[in-house]
Amino acid sequence: MAQSRLESLSRHLQPQPTLWVMANFEPHQFDKVGDLKGKTLFITGASRGIGLEIGLRAARDGANVVIAAKTAEPHPKLEGTIFTAAKDIEKAGGKALAVVCDVRDEKSVAGAVEKTVQTFGGIDILINNASAIYQSTVEDTDMKKYDLSMSINTRGTFLASKYCIPHLRKAKNPHILTISPPLQAATDPKVNWFARYCTGYVFSKLGMTFVTHVYLRH
Repeated sequence: MAQSRLESLSRHLQPQPTLWVMANFEPHQFDKVGDLKGKTLFITGASRGIGLEIGLRAARDGANVVIAAKTAEPHPKLEGTIFTAAKDIEKAGGKALAVVCDVRDEKSVAGAVEKTVQTFGGIDILINNASAIYQSTVEDTDMKKYDLSMSINTRGTFLASKYCIPHLRKAKNPHILTISPPLQAATDPKVNWFARYCTGYVFSKLGMTFVTHVYLRH
């Protein structure tokens, strides 16, 4: 299952000069993936799903993987915690650091980044993966869900990037990977994202993309 998810992920990433964004319309297969041995990855929302799969792939290269997520105790409906993810990372060949991190909370993010640097000496790659999803029409949107998606998706990406960038500047080959749609998703005639998923959620995901592109100039 993990391998099939990884293969699916690798087919839906598109390279850009200094970042990666999801390529939902034109799948891209990497010809070569760089060696991540000894690199430190700070991954938000990595206790399960795409974030964990990315961490497992990096672990097979011998990377240091930081699982920065909220789930410290087992969830009744969702599989995995930061600690079970850490065990999986170590089994795959990497070094793991499980850190309780709520991307909505500035002190939580700052503390997670600080602990990462204390443990591994720096950060080479930031992966903005943490997201909240909901699907409803504008009329049916619960504003609590709207606010939650904005605070986790857009603001959380901004916050994690804000605290990681000073350390990324010191890395030899720093990268930011954001799990979000490409800019053209907002106007691409082939797929009406706003109708397919929901306006508020798409706003928050495109916000992640905009934040990442702005950081290109930093």
